[in-house]
Amino acid sequence: GRVEVPRSVTAVLGQDVVLPCRYRAQEQEQVVQVTWLKRGPGAVPAEVAVLNPQHGEHVQEPFAGRVL
Repeated sequence: GRVEVPRSVTAVLGQDVVLPCRYRAQEQEQVVQVTWLKRGPGAVPAEVAVLNPQHGEHVQEPFAGRVL
């Protein structure tokens, strides 16, 4: 499959922002889990949220109430 994201997204401090992400699966491919990571320069990626069809959605505490 292939992940499609815009090259850049503009955000305003204190305002909501949508970070578009689309996955184009290959034929007969089944997605079993999606994990979002926050990456910063020189930092270890931080897990933001996980979506699993069987176990539901989990948002990590630092991002709770901020991710939808």
